Amino acid sequence: MEAVQKQNKVIRWLRKLGFWGFLFFLAKGLAWLLIGYFVVK
Repeated sequence: MEAVQKQNKVIRWLRKLGFWGFLFFLAKGLAWLLIGYFVVK
């Protein structure tokens, strides 16, 4: 039973990491688009 709890904890951690990673790269991509827009303008 302890192995199952440990596995669930790891899966939950990976999902949280994936969510924050997605948000980070989304924000980074939007920032680069804004920088490009203001450089061209």
